[in-house]
Amino acid sequence: MDYLHQVSKHRIAPPAVTGADSAADLIDRAFLSYNGGRLREVCHVFTRKLLDPSCTVGLTLSGALTPAGLGMSCLIPLIKAGFVDWIVSTGANLYHDTHYALDLPLHQSHPGLNDFELREHDIIRIYDIVFDYKTLLDTDAFYRELIRDEAFARPMGTAEFHHLVGKYLHARAGAIGGKPGNSLLAAAYEAGVPVYTSSPGDSSIGMNLAAASLGGGKLQIDTLRDVNETAAIVYAAKRSGGTSGVLILGGGSPKNFILQTEPQIQEVLGLEESGHDYFLQVTDARPDTGGLSGATATEAMTWGKVDPDKLPDSVTCYTDSTIALPLLTAYALARREPRPLKRLYDQREAMYQALADAYGDREASGEPTGLAARKKSSHPHK
Repeated sequence: MDYLHQVSKHRIAPPAVTGADSAADLIDRAFLSYNGGRLREVCHVFTRKLLDPSCTVGLTLSGALTPAGLGMSCLIPLIKAGFVDWIVSTGANLYHDTHYALDLPLHQSHPGLNDFELREHDIIRIYDIVFDYKTLLDTDAFYRELIRDEAFARPMGTAEFHHLVGKYLHARAGAIGGKPGNSLLAAAYEAGVPVYTSSPGDSSIGMNLAAASLGGGKLQIDTLRDVNETAAIVYAAKRSGGTSGVLILGGGSPKNFILQTEPQIQEVLGLEESGHDYFLQVTDARPDTGGLSGATATEAMTWGKVDPDKLPDSVTCYTDSTIALPLLTAYALARREPRPLKRLYDQREAMYQALADAYGDREASGEPTGLAARKKSSHPHK
């Protein structure tokens, strides 16, 4: 019995669900075991650790979340509350987010439709979401028109590109009678939240930028800038005495991109660091297939991506993000007051220069890199 109390001090004896329970109370009282229990742990660590004012919160988005309305219902409220400080997203999520700023409607349906008939009627389907093909054409036309502006006639990273897009989307939505508050990019622009795309060519936005390049356009996306800029965000968070937490929705390229910031700092730049402090993931991918999407926090720890001393605060919940995100959003808004906005976008240049200076100093000093640097900065797991 003594050992039983060591592994658990909580007996399973929940109160009955009444129908009057708030979402937050339901999570605390009824989400006790299996992936329900893991979702409760994600909610607890997110609100108690990541939402501490000293923590810099990075969010990743993969899968078709914005077409399902989760940008409007969940992500924008989290940004406005100061609960998300920077984002790595697939380009597709940002492209489909643009529909909402342009007041181009998407519709609920069901997955059993006849896709041949949909094509004959110029209807696009994303599982149980449908919309007119003209929505794509109008969004493409918007991007082609937008990037003709002189502000885009130069190389830039994806955070700067998306910030400028968010600025124009906000103004354009108001001009056509739309709702700027419906756009994730417009909300990120207002809040100074930098938004990165790990694979900028892998979306309809990238396709339209590529077409402009064929026509002599001067805009070039600087992906190397993104690698160093995201590493600079994490380095600044840790060097200032704060912590770094990541909330990963799905997996894929955005997951790797947000986690590789730590190997970039430690392994490549040779700067002393120990990994992200908090790792929260919602995924439906299995770890045993060897894919990055299902890789666990302990596996990430071996790469230097997660601080080994913080593994107890790393949680993976195996469920659909469209289930978990609304519940997590409701829980966080119910349990925590809004945080002051960090406005990391406004600090990008200073953080980038600080990282460059630290790297230059290490190069000049002849300090070790690679395995030697890793062993120097390692410490036993507590």
